[in-house]
Amino acid sequence: MRYLIDFSYSGELFKGYQRQNGLRTVQEEIEKVLTSINNDVVKIFSAGRTDAKVNALHQKAHFDLNNKISCYKLKFALNSYLPDDIYINDVIMVDDKFHARYMVKSKTYEYKINVGHYNPIHRTHVYQYCKPLNIKLMKKAMHDFEGTHDFTSFCSAQDKRSDKVREIFKIDLCEKDDIISITFKAKGFLKYQVRSMVGTLIKIGEEKLKPDVITSLINEKDRKKAPFMAPANGLTLVDVKY
Repeated sequence: MRYLIDFSYSGELFKGYQRQNGLRTVQEEIEKVLTSINNDVVKIFSAGRTDAKVNALHQKAHFDLNNKISCYKLKFALNSYLPDDIYINDVIMVDDKFHARYMVKSKTYEYKINVGHYNPIHRTHVYQYCKPLNIKLMKKAMHDFEGTHDFTSFCSAQDKRSDKVREIFKIDLCEKDDIISITFKAKGFLKYQVRSMVGTLIKIGEEKLKPDVITSLINEKDRKKAPFMAPANGLTLVDVKY
């Protein structure tokens, strides 16, 4: 039987989503519990990977079990044995042809920046920048990221995929109670892409870069031209749509 899970996690104490030998990861924690439930090895296939310290509200993954278990019982069992920094929001049965990664229609990430006083309570989920930013300039610049572009300048040099073209469907920015929230919606993103785009927007908000620089940086297709990257802890995978 194939199942799809919707799950949340706090990334603070994880070395990322993807399983890595000798390191604590989200994938490993979930697979350990599922393998115990299934009495056989279970591998999960997620909608995408998140880096160390990146959080998720609605990550998605599918997996197969040898026997049919009700979604209610499976959710209860998973949450009973998973650590406190992972929570299964929902479990549904899906067709055997369903694939959590290849059938994604869109992903939404949100980056939060605190421009007020330092807040130790929010430090694991909000970047504690704690200085003013020119939001007007950031809003003016951010829409140049929208559309279809080669984002070589805004991804990790470790990303070995030859095709760096991605379409950003929409970017929104709002501020409330000294927290700037920037949301990015696309079918998919490159490694470090969102954090790099936010890092560049922060430089624009600091008035160290002009707001019209985005287009020229995209056209350069050179990571060295846009080396700015916001810290991981401010980033959250908000949702995945199929």
